[in-house]
Formats: sequence, structure tokens, C-alpha cells
Amino acid sequence: MHRVVVLALEGVYPFELSIPVRIFGTATGTRGEPLYDVLTCSLDGGPVMTNADFALAVQHGGEVVESADTLVIPPFTCGPDRDRDWLPEELALALARVRPAARIVSICTASYVLAAAGLLDGRPATTHWNEADHFQRTFPTVDVDPEVLFVDDGRVLTAAGVAAGVDLCLHILRRDHGSEVANRVARLCVVPPWREGGQAQYIERPVPAPSAAGTSATRAWAIERLGAPITLSELAGHARMSVRTFSRRFRDEVGMTPLQWLTQQRLQHARRLLETTDLPVDRVAAEAGLGSGASLRQHLAAAIGVSPTAYRRTFRAQAHESR
Repeated sequence: MHRVVVLALEGVYPFELSIPVRIFGTATGTRGEPLYDVLTCSLDGGPVMTNADFALAVQHGGEVVESADTLVIPPFTCGPDRDRDWLPEELALALARVRPAARIVSICTASYVLAAAGLLDGRPATTHWNEADHFQRTFPTVDVDPEVLFVDDGRVLTAAGVAAGVDLCLHILRRDHGSEVANRVARLCVVPPWREGGQAQYIERPVPAPSAAGTSATRAWAIERLGAPITLSELAGHARMSVRTFSRRFRDEVGMTPLQWLTQQRLQHARRLLETTDLPVDRVAAEAGLGSGASLRQHLAAAIGVSPTAYRRTFRAQAHESR
């Protein structure tokens, strides 16, 4: 069974600490069997003081890091003003024990740990938007994207601030076992299986006037018509706005342009069809509004680096193994 080890460090943030336990611990196969073995540890096996007014008792010490298939590091009291605490010696030794094939995941400002350890050198990554500028200045070899909810760079994955840890853990679950399992866990946890847009929509910016119309109704309208051609003018017309006003309002609300969002929704729909149906690739592309199979292959390769056939084969195999 795939083992997820969650490393609780001194000053850990309780909410983020609970995310991987809740998401991976809830995941089950078709017969109700658990899909992950989730262990929470501290470096020495002793109690850990949180950044709140209580401490946590854990059942495992840092030695279980060696057995991790996925290691998750939630945020703790480190950051721009605590550079001496990013990678204490004991933590560096624990990271050195991680198996080469294991995934390493940071949530929020725990990205400072991965960067200080050199694990993000030359890689794309994210962190909490409020610290992104400092993070980039401090670690110039990291390609920081402050607008996304998470970055999956294969073995190393980073989540943006706080609840973006939920998005990343659901993404990992979807990558491991497909959308059906991830969606079931999301429903049980009463969270959306996939959040629209990115972290950019949460960055502090002037609030639109209370009387301003939103774009949510138009987004819902578009999702019901992904297989049909939809132009920016049609989107703006549905929202009863000019193209310029609609584009500005949309970016403020979602964190990306309308056409970027539309492509993202179509690609997600295509992935669901590849996972759950036997439709030919060209038909999947048409149903998702991506045109041809060649276009789908291009979009999927750019997003996750695989072909539609390889994606389908991977998720079908994983679905079979989880039964």
C-alpha cells in the first residue's frame, strides 16, 4: 500500500497538517479498502507544539520518513523573518533519508524547506502569494509562479497557501487513482473536486463595486456547452457586458483570462472522458470542444506531458489495481 508520511515540525499549522490525513485517509477502492497508509511523525517522535495554543502527540519518529512513498511537509513557523529555521540540521538529515523514488510535497510556506534543501533548484514551484516575491528573491534559481494553486513537477510538488493543500492532495489522488476516486473523496470532505482559476484570484486587489455583475452564471453556462464553439464575444454577451469589461471582471474573479479558463475546463472534461469512457481520441476531443485529436494531444502534452493514449492507459491500469 502507498505510504504517505506527514512530517509535523515545531510550530506546525494545525489546519494544513490535517489536510493530507483527511484526503488520503478517506480514499478507498471499490471494495472499501484503504488506498493509502497515512502516518504522522515528528523528527524525534515527541509531542509537537503547534502555532496555536495546543500541542500534538504523534505516534512516530523521523525514522518513518525512510518508508515514505510520499512525504508531505505542512507549513510551520518559518518564513521571511526566520531564515535560520528553514532547514535545521535534524530536518536536513531527515530529508536526506527520503528514498530517491519518493514524492516530496510542500504546503504553503513549507516550500522554504524544499528550496533551502536544494530540491527546487531549476524547478517550477509555488508558495503563498503573500510570500512569493520574497521567496523568489531568496531562491532565484526557483521558477516561482505566484498565481497557481499548486505545481506538479513530477517528484516534487508544491501547494500555494493554506487550503491550496486540499487542491494539491486531491490532484495527487486523481493522478494516482483517477477522477472517480478523487471526486468521491471531495464529496465526502464537502469540497470542490477542482477549483477554478488559481491563487491569483485571492491576491489583495481593489474590490469591485457591490453593484457590479459577476461572471459565475456565464461560467456555468459555458461548462454546459463545452462541446460547442464559444467565442469571447458570446461569453461577454451572455454576461451582458462589453468584451473589455467582461475580460477584466473575469480575470479579477478567476485569476486567468476567459479563454485560458475555457481551455482548462475543456481539458479537464477530456481527461474525465479518457478515464471513464472508451470513446476514440478524436471523439473525446470533439466532445470536449478541443477540435481534433491532434489538438487534444497538444494540450494534454503541454499540461501534463503525456499523450491521450498514455493517459488513458495509466488511469485504466490504476483503476483496475484499486479494485
